[in-house]
Amino acid sequence: MIRINKNSQLFKKFWIILVFAMVSIFVGCQDDMTVQTTDDPTTDQEALERLVSEDSVLTSFEPNYNEGGEMDILQKTNTEIYPFRVGHKMRLVNRNVNINIAGDTAYGLITNTFEGILYIKGSYDPNATNPDTLITKPFTSVVTRNIVFVKIANTPRPLHNWKIAAISLPEGGTQSSSINITKLTAFLPNGDTLEINSPNDYYLVRHWGFWWRWHHIPVIPKNQDVLLRVELTSAYADTDFVTLTYGANRLGMHRAKKKFELISSTQNGSVFNKVYEQTYKTHQYVGFYHAVINAMPKQVVFDDAAPVEMESWGIPYFVRP
Repeated sequence: MIRINKNSQLFKKFWIILVFAMVSIFVGCQDDMTVQTTDDPTTDQEALERLVSEDSVLTSFEPNYNEGGEMDILQKTNTEIYPFRVGHKMRLVNRNVNINIAGDTAYGLITNTFEGILYIKGSYDPNATNPDTLITKPFTSVVTRNIVFVKIANTPRPLHNWKIAAISLPEGGTQSSSINITKLTAFLPNGDTLEINSPNDYYLVRHWGFWWRWHHIPVIPKNQDVLLRVELTSAYADTDFVTLTYGANRLGMHRAKKKFELISSTQNGSVFNKVYEQTYKTHQYVGFYHAVINAMPKQVVFDDAAPVEMESWGIPYFVRP
């Protein structure tokens, strides 16, 4: 008989794989429990687009990208504008799914275009104790991510013939070169460390048959801390406005937001290399969620005339009991 020490790395890896398998089977069963209707896709293209629109991991991004408006995350700061609350509201205005089918594999590029409004509640009075001015700044953001599909059957119903094998992480923002996220490091409670340098090239498994090929979706127990480290380049010496939005379900409930703290800043020619950190705690609700990082130069929030410049990265995770 083989005995496995519960504190060994082998046991931990076995537990992670087992949990991931159970999650994949659970989600797969939910996806397969469908009743044929008159609006079933009739082509592979339509079926693949339907899989994208119904995938529980993919759909968890938008509720966390859309902050729903103002959020109280700032204290008054002595500068030209004295902001109290800052947040943005996003509306998806266009989704383009470009799919290339090559035999039993299909490759998709999702391009989502959002119309956003940045809300800043503040005051021009340095002695104010409450906000008396609302500043709104419209902007457009484009977010992309890649998808790999695999063909699993040849039935007359295209929706039953394909599965999502893997998805990349989302990446996007406004058309700006003033701020650029270069690396995201996540320190998970189980001791694992995730290092992401290019979200659209970082793939997560969505079909259990390919568990060995790509990265696994982080599985985190409820009420556990996760440390995130963001490295970026900025054209400005001032501390940037870097935030984390997380925890929202598909209805936008349980959303939370935090501001990253600047750890270091080093000038490198005409730009500044900066490191920010923040810790967030998973809540008690089981399911798929996204942690979304938004980075903006300081003047976007503190100058009422500065246009919105933003870069956004996201990473999904699963909260288990």
